[in-house]
Order: sequence, then structure tokens, then C-alpha cells
Amino acid sequence: MNTLHTDLSAYYTSRAAIADRVYAQQDRQDQLAMLRERVAALVQGHKVLELACGSGYWTAAMADSADFVLATDNNPLMLKAAQARNLPPQKVKIAQVDAFEPDLAGGDLASGYSACFAGFFWAHVKREQQAGLLARIRGIIGKDGLLVLIDDNYLEEDTAPVARTDAEGNTYQIETLADGERYEYVKNFPTDSALRKKFAGVAKDIRILRLQHCWLLSCRLK
Repeated sequence: MNTLHTDLSAYYTSRAAIADRVYAQQDRQDQLAMLRERVAALVQGHKVLELACGSGYWTAAMADSADFVLATDNNPLMLKAAQARNLPPQKVKIAQVDAFEPDLAGGDLASGYSACFAGFFWAHVKREQQAGLLARIRGIIGKDGLLVLIDDNYLEEDTAPVARTDAEGNTYQIETLADGERYEYVKNFPTDSALRKKFAGVAKDIRILRLQHCWLLSCRLK
């Protein structure tokens, strides 16, 4: 049996070539179109810090309406895919930044941002890491800064089963890729009530849109 890998970045490196496959699924097109439109409207006029930008799918959705987008990821292959989209350089900058590092978007990268966006990243943030991440985001986008998150719903017919739950309540999935390598990674599936409880102390104007495959949360940080 192959080793069970637990490095999330290595997992995304291994599947970089098929990263956009989920966005091509026919049963998701109407939902994705709605989400792209909603995200573009939310970030209109904002200077946006994007976390875990991956292949740049959501970066492209924000590029026209936002004043500027700093698209960050810790994975060089994902950043290469994002760069291949040839997004307007006057509106988009792509940078290698690890969202889990304490100096998230530190230095001159952290000035003047009014919004933060993360697509399909929050599910990978352990419950015990969430407060620290939100505090770092608040330090960048400031009071009343806009936070927008998109992530997956758990669907019995469409989602890999939860392999285990740890002492903190984080759930994990195991995936075997085409090369036979097996990866275990955190993938949490919060309910609307769990999201509202998590954000109530740090945010206001919390709004949740729950679609078939995905959910979108927007809020203003206190």
C-alpha cells in the first residue's frame, strides 16, 4: 500500500494539471455563473487580497470589477496556471504567499486592501486555526473590511466520504490520485448555523448563499 501523504501543498501539486476540472462539470455551470456574478458585484471597487488563488479561476472573475487583486498561493504550479490566464497586469498581481504563515501578505503587499476573498480554501483551515487566520486578515483589510468565502457542500452522491474526525472536530478525506498516491487532508463542511456562530464575534452583515454544490459567505469584519 502506498504511503498516506498529509501535505496539502503536495496534494495540490499532484493534481495541478486537473485543477480546473471541477469548473467544467456541466451540472455546476449555472451555479458557477451565479457565483461569478455575485463575487464580481461584491468586490466592485475594492482592492482585494485573494488567498489560495489556485489556477486563478476566481481571480479572473474579480479582475474586471475590482480595483486591484493580489492573487496569492503557496504552490508554484498553481501560480503558473494563474499566470497563464494572462490577466491584466495593471489590475492583477500574482505572488507566492502562504496563507498559514504569520506574516500573511506582510510588508508592502499588505497596504490599502479593503477586501479578502478565498475560494475553496476555508474548508482546509483547521477549526483551531480559523481565529488566528481571521485576525491576520482583519489586520490587513481593517475594520469594516469585506470578507468573501466560497466552499463545497457535502453531498452524499458527489463527495468523498469523511475518513475520520479529530479531537477538534475537523473532518478529513482521503483521495487516491491517478498516479496511485494517496492523500489525507482536512475538509470541513460547516452548516449555516456553524458559520454564523464562528463569525458572529468577529463580523457583521453576515450573509450566506447556499446552492446545491457550494456556499458563499460575505461579511464585514468588526
